Amino acid sequence: MAPRTFGRSLARVATAPRIPAVRAFSGSAFRLAAGETDLSLSQKLQEEIKFELETTKANPDAPQFLRDFESTGVWKIEDVEGNDEVTLVRNFGNETIRVLFSIADIDAPQEPAYEDTESSDTEDIPVPAGPIRCSIAITKGSDQGALSIDALAQDGAIIIDNISFYKDSKLATDLTSEADWKRRGLYIGPQFDHLDTNVQEEFERFLDERGIGGDLALFVPEYAEYKEQKEYVKWLQNVKSFIDV
Repeated sequence: MAPRTFGRSLARVATAPRIPAVRAFSGSAFRLAAGETDLSLSQKLQEEIKFELETTKANPDAPQFLRDFESTGVWKIEDVEGNDEVTLVRNFGNETIRVLFSIADIDAPQEPAYEDTESSDTEDIPVPAGPIRCSIAITKGSDQGALSIDALAQDGAIIIDNISFYKDSKLATDLTSEADWKRRGLYIGPQFDHLDTNVQEEFERFLDERGIGGDLALFVPEYAEYKEQKEYVKWLQNVKSFIDV
């Protein structure tokens, strides 16, 4: 049986035109390109998109916290769709102040909060937003240097971690990998909590006078969650479009 089958196969290869064989192979490849799971994945993505959009339909306008923040006219929000970073910019006297934060901090693992097992009202306590890292740059012209401040917006307060001074303001604000490499070799100053207590308090007053205080500490986590939600829906839509092609 085996020799006869092998012989017939050779005959077909020798006599059949080659083009139809290639066409048959191409057709199989196209059929395999759409996997068996594509449809079910697309449907699940659509369900998630529908759920998220229905949730936002109840409040189609900008949320109240954002309208309140913008109504003050103090800070300008630089938010590019598709980017995970947001920059707040304002002028204060001869200073330009920029506060940069990332929505990626929302997904960062948080330490579990202490739970009182004896309390029966824990479900009514709102879960506070996690800390959001902020990079604050204060410049006074191109040749006056810059203060660079690493801080956290957490629990309605700006918690300072470190304050650095750069003679080159461009180096302090440039976000390129080259600038980051140069900054790594420079002295960045002591940890903030190592400073004299009076110096710490004056720095906190210095920032608070410039609008970098409790109100901003409340706004940053709220806006990060607001933007993350919008980017998540856009991500769902982009992935579904790719799966459906």
